[in-house]
Amino acid sequence: MLETLTGANGGGQPSAATRRLVDAVGLSCTLGYAALAFLARPPGEPDLAVFFSLMAWTGLPVFGLFLYCRRRDEPVPLNRLLFWAVAFRICGLVGGPLLEDDFYRYLWDGYRFATTGTPYAAIPEAFFTDPTIPAAFHTVLDGINHPGLPTIYSPTTQFVFLLGYWLRPGSIAALQCLLIVIDLATVILLLRLAPARNVLLYAWCPLVVKEIAFTAHPDGLGVCLLLAALGLAQGRRWRSAAMCLGLACGAKIFALALAPFVLVGAASRHWVLFGATLAALYAPFALGGGTDLSSLLVFTREWEFNSAAFGLLTLALPAFEAKLGLGLACALLWGWYYWRYRRDEGRPVPRGDWVYGVLLAASPVINPWYLLWVLPFAAIFPSVWAWTASVAVLISYITGLNVNDYELQPYQQPLWARLLEFGLIALALAWPALGRIWRQGAPPAGQGPQP
Repeated sequence: MLETLTGANGGGQPSAATRRLVDAVGLSCTLGYAALAFLARPPGEPDLAVFFSLMAWTGLPVFGLFLYCRRRDEPVPLNRLLFWAVAFRICGLVGGPLLEDDFYRYLWDGYRFATTGTPYAAIPEAFFTDPTIPAAFHTVLDGINHPGLPTIYSPTTQFVFLLGYWLRPGSIAALQCLLIVIDLATVILLLRLAPARNVLLYAWCPLVVKEIAFTAHPDGLGVCLLLAALGLAQGRRWRSAAMCLGLACGAKIFALALAPFVLVGAASRHWVLFGATLAALYAPFALGGGTDLSSLLVFTREWEFNSAAFGLLTLALPAFEAKLGLGLACALLWGWYYWRYRRDEGRPVPRGDWVYGVLLAASPVINPWYLLWVLPFAAIFPSVWAWTASVAVLISYITGLNVNDYELQPYQQPLWARLLEFGLIALALAWPALGRIWRQGAPPAGQGPQP
């Protein structure tokens, strides 16, 4: 069945040449990530030109290796895939966060959860002059963005922040370690759903390594739980799947988009168990002073960054009408695909790359780490557009803050950067059609143009 989903796995053992090539690419990428770790260690941010050069250094050879193995119909050695994936992530652990400051909020949430039982009850700016705050958390508090809002991170994620605090208070390295382990679990789950050479695209993806191993974005937790729920559902272990799915939705609301696909064949009691799991996560925090939903509503209402369809539509419509129209379009597309999926008796892995791709295209905010929800499914169903997007979305780091352009707002992008980013993705989306047109117009092999 996997072959019908993902293509042939490749027969036999990889050749000696392939093993050497895998090691050569792995070593080259490790050197690139080591250089990035070196640049991330000093205060301040690395030069963007150097950052993009290192992302190309660690990304382009991986795509080339995947194409090489696919064309030769050879598998990627599993032990080498995992060895180098771990090596890349160790570089991220050594280097630490770059081009992001969200990690300050993670550390603060862990501290507040551990000491008060909830990270939602008070906003960070209420503690700016509080003398009881430990010295180690003064720097953390000063680095939090939007300190006038409660945390936007959901309950399941908060338990990981709490565990990081218990391991080592105020240490981003402890949190990185936890999220790296979770990300490697995602790789293992993917290996049960796709051939190793497809999983190579995710396990060795620069965006994944940067956003999880270096920057400690917690989206990987929700992705891992969602994939686990999918695997359990395919084995018809509905009870475990329902609870795991509840935890995934409790990690980030994005998981709700695939929840009906995961439980499409489940009984009503399993849907109740899913809802009860999610309610059990939220209830203690709601009773203790609040949840992430208040900040999520502010974010949904007011934020705009690196948008695609939304940015274009707001050139002609007010923001509310643009959101309403795009929301209705997404709902119709989602409903059509769910109807098709329910009718498929085989019930393969749902096309999460399509679902999340459409949602992100319509979203007012497309942060680079949001692609972490697309890429596992793009490993199961490889496509030019998804892996082009994994590279192109990094262009969104070109902002006024990161290029020290005082004519731009801190999170404002130059117009040319957004046009380049989405132009590359649009070209990748059109690539299959362009290829068909070119093949239809090309003369047969061995036949030149007619006079």
